[in-house]
Amino acid sequence: MTNHSTPFRVGFDMDGVLLYNPARIIRPFMSTVKHFFLPKKQLHFYYPKTSIEKWLFKLAHKSSIYNAPGIEEIKTLVDQGKIEAYLITARYNFLGVSVGRWVKKNKLEKTFSGIFFNKYDEEPHLFKEKMIRKLQLDIYVEDNLDIVSHLKKTTQTDVLWIYNILDRSTPFPKKFPHLKNAIKYIVDIIK
Repeated sequence: MTNHSTPFRVGFDMDGVLLYNPARIIRPFMSTVKHFFLPKKQLHFYYPKTSIEKWLFKLAHKSSIYNAPGIEEIKTLVDQGKIEAYLITARYNFLGVSVGRWVKKNKLEKTFSGIFFNKYDEEPHLFKEKMIRKLQLDIYVEDNLDIVSHLKKTTQTDVLWIYNILDRSTPFPKKFPHLKNAIKYIVDIIK
């Protein structure tokens, strides 16, 4: 953690954290199916290769349509100088333009000290680990439990998990049903 006299450096994932995606409810089912049919020891995420697969990925990401409650609170914390906010999304390069579009549409250019997407199409968990280390984040807010578990093992950052309603019984020390509750936790620790 940085010195308490400086703003806390807080990173936020996009889909499932800053944006609510109703389709994410199926993530626990997909994870179970993936684990059952494709048991692998190493964490691996699918990368779409064909133009049809990329089009389907773009369509799936368009289902992230609602801003999560809590974005105004992030703006306030930034304006008060209590946090430096960073947007770190593992959206692949072909989805990168949508990240900038969302930031501009919501007038968040001055809120985020940095906006990063996965422009070299790295494994999402490795990309996020690299960015967390590079930015020396104090806190990172993520919704994918596989990524949360990876970051908890590989970084010193305080990782907060925005869980899916179907995952509510999964144990994790710092889990929250939505962004607004995670922001309340952040406010409590920076007092």
